[in-house]
Amino acid sequence: MNDLQQILVSAIQAQERGEIDEAVRLFKAALEMHPGHPAACYSLGVIAIRREDPADALHWAEVGMAAAPGYAPLRFLAGSALRAAGASGEAALQRFDEAIALQPDYIEALVNSGVALRDMLRHKEALERFNQVLAINPDYTTALANCAVLLTEFKQSEEAIAMFKHLLEVQPDYDYGPGLLCFERLHVCDWTDYDETVNKIIGEVRAGRRSCKSLAMMAISDFAGDHFQSARIFGEHLYPSGSRRLWQGEVYRHDRIRLAYISPDLREHPVGHLMAGVFEHHDRSRFELIAISLGIDDKSRLRGRMLKAFDRFIDAKTMSPPQIAQLIRSLEVDVAVDLAGYTADSHPEVLAQRPAPVQVNFLGYAGSMGVDYMDYLIADRHVAPREHWPYYSEKIVYMPDAYLPTDGSVEIPEEAPGRSAYGLPETGLVFCAFSHDYKISPGIFAIWMRLLKRTKGSVLWLMSRSEISQKNLWAAAEAQGVDAARLIFATRVPRVEDHLARYRLADFFLDTYPYNAHTTAADALMAGVPVVTCMGEAFHARVAGSLVHAAGLPELATHSLADYEALALALAAQPERVSRLKAHLRETRASSPLFDTANFCRNLEAIYISMWRKYRLGTAPDSL
Repeated sequence: MNDLQQILVSAIQAQERGEIDEAVRLFKAALEMHPGHPAACYSLGVIAIRREDPADALHWAEVGMAAAPGYAPLRFLAGSALRAAGASGEAALQRFDEAIALQPDYIEALVNSGVALRDMLRHKEALERFNQVLAINPDYTTALANCAVLLTEFKQSEEAIAMFKHLLEVQPDYDYGPGLLCFERLHVCDWTDYDETVNKIIGEVRAGRRSCKSLAMMAISDFAGDHFQSARIFGEHLYPSGSRRLWQGEVYRHDRIRLAYISPDLREHPVGHLMAGVFEHHDRSRFELIAISLGIDDKSRLRGRMLKAFDRFIDAKTMSPPQIAQLIRSLEVDVAVDLAGYTADSHPEVLAQRPAPVQVNFLGYAGSMGVDYMDYLIADRHVAPREHWPYYSEKIVYMPDAYLPTDGSVEIPEEAPGRSAYGLPETGLVFCAFSHDYKISPGIFAIWMRLLKRTKGSVLWLMSRSEISQKNLWAAAEAQGVDAARLIFATRVPRVEDHLARYRLADFFLDTYPYNAHTTAADALMAGVPVVTCMGEAFHARVAGSLVHAAGLPELATHSLADYEALALALAAQPERVSRLKAHLRETRASSPLFDTANFCRNLEAIYISMWRKYRLGTAPDSL
């Protein structure tokens, strides 16, 4: 063994013993003997990344690549350093691709390129990369997890479920794996071993384990403590507070309050539909509106409305979270509103770096994010009653009516196709339940089946989202003694106005539990269809109750599943009562606070102004 080899061996041994400073000294000594030695440069770069010094890591990668351009690990190191530094995904991807070109079976480079593609919303290409990894190593857990999640994006549930099962066979305690498998099964109404699975997941979350992402938890638990616990686990693990706050207490002096909305859903999406009217009604003389769009541009009419509603509309989907955070800081945003939380394609790590003096959790994620960098959660007295405040890390701010906005500008056609156009019977009662499949719990479905059996000639009108879920629901109905033909599935229609018009063919809307209908319940009420709901304990299980209170129909909010079933059965037997409820919704739509978007916006602006004043006075955030 020559002197250079001896130094490298000693450096590696020092690194393994945790003597990092000594390892750095020895690797640098090796470079004095052999400038640009690729293994020494690579090791110094890895140490720099672990020390959170990506600039130094990139320096060593470049030194090594200059001396050894064909050494693939240095290309991989450069890509990793660029990602750690918050460079664009394209820049990091280029380096990962170079490493793969040099070494096609380089698993770490394939995985990281897949992650970069996923983060840039290039999901098809990302899936291909992860599949390349699995072709080399079928049990590589990171690739299995990413493949499964991407398959859910492509609505390939059977394949996703198989992939999640494989993942848990390889590593039973893979972070959030049990919850991911359970949640995807719920997406297709597969309730196999439901009670056993749910109880196990909830028990593990209560024990502090990473068993279930907080969003999936909403579908299986109504206890507010469970959701606060799962959000804290998830947030502290994946999106902890940044080591350096970008906003350092400066007081900005602008003519207008700079208000930034951050969302991947400024497009054809429920959040987009709910917020479009609010954006348009903002007082531009008092607020400078900035959109930070994290998602795709779907070229829709709704996207076009939003492009016009902002002073600045920034397409940030190809930017890294650190770049977005730096942008928000450079824009001197006063109030930053996260409209996504922990939902798909969101970037909670942006606000983790504290780029703005006031940071708000609103609308897209129905609950606490469980982190210390979100100052406020906008709610109302129904979804987050005062006695539940201990289950929120944010300070609670109440809207005077429902916290959930609606777009009052939508005009529902008076003339619309009749029941037969949608495969509904011309006579008989139509129960409507257009909620997502994953919100349909076996317990609530059993209630619906009892209602069908006790209401002659009635049908249940559901939304078709996949053939698998339809088949599973038909089978579940037959197993409970209900003819599958009494479950009728609606398909998507292009225009929201036509979708709202067909609601009117239903007699009333049956809510889901524990995960309430949110946008779908608001749609039903806007269309003049009463909503029967069961208010649980957690935020997400109280939204429909908030909406019926704001619509002036508090009697439709029950507080137990027994009362929910009794109310639905009573309404099914009292068509004149249903007619009165429909008339109330129709006659009060113009005056109801639930559908007054302009008034909602004024109330929301008053909240933002109060938050802004507290910050300007140097006062800590507090409930308003």
